[in-house]
Amino acid sequence: MKKYLVTVLALALGMTVMVGCGSNKEEKNELNVQFVPTNNDGTMEAKAKPFEEYLSEKLGCEVNVTLATDYSTIVEAMSSGQVDIGIMPPAAYVQARNEGSAEAILTSELQDYDLETGRPAEGVMSGTFKGEILVKKDSDIKTLEDLKGKKIATLSPNSASGYIYPVAEMKEAGIDPTKDCTLTTVNDIPSEMISVLNGQLDACFVFEGARYVFKDKFADNDIMDELRVLYYTDGDIPNDAIAVQKDMDSELKDKVKETFLNMAEDERGKDAMSLWGHKGYTDVSETAYDTIDEYTQKAVN
Repeated sequence: MKKYLVTVLALALGMTVMVGCGSNKEEKNELNVQFVPTNNDGTMEAKAKPFEEYLSEKLGCEVNVTLATDYSTIVEAMSSGQVDIGIMPPAAYVQARNEGSAEAILTSELQDYDLETGRPAEGVMSGTFKGEILVKKDSDIKTLEDLKGKKIATLSPNSASGYIYPVAEMKEAGIDPTKDCTLTTVNDIPSEMISVLNGQLDACFVFEGARYVFKDKFADNDIMDELRVLYYTDGDIPNDAIAVQKDMDSELKDKVKETFLNMAEDERGKDAMSLWGHKGYTDVSETAYDTIDEYTQKAVN
């Protein structure tokens, strides 16, 4: 009986090692994952639970998924080691990368959009996107220069499309929005759009295709018609990064990478990716993210 119990215990311990999530420091039994929600209406929390279960099953250990309150908190969470895997907006990833606390293992693929119609370009994926400046359809704002003296909704200063790229390019055009306009930071993109629709603010900074992505949230408005694109950024913004702690065990890192690469192959994986509008993942090119640094310097100087 003693031999039998020892054998069973040994097998159990062996299975624990097999399903555990490793790190260079110690064997971990859980992983912490965080992402920045595209809206803050409370719906994303419920959708995060199936993603948590999906990753737990695929990675063979307990996974905790949390939502960052804004772009800066996910950087802080990576820097402090509280988060092992970050699904990171481009500018947030670059900040964490520059601090030495994150390594991108993949970059996301997004639906490409027809810049004339603002609607999806069917069957076309892209590794980059542009920023948009939206105004009301009947607004007398026709050019970037017309934004001088106007009130503009922005996202966090750490957002590439919601702040950095449009601010940098407005400065290049001779308008400093931090001085010549009134900038108001808003929690999410739907709230930005509402502020323009109701006339509270004159324009907003969003990402390419935002009207189409959020159109179903506006039951009383046809935002594809009521809002128009004043300006697309010249600069292309690299997509979100799947980033991990730099000291993550290489075997676990490969397993995380494989899991994300295979998400597009099953319905549960596709549902998970829909949280951020991702259509798939590809190998990362760090040089693509270097442009974020260049634009950030233009925006802050």
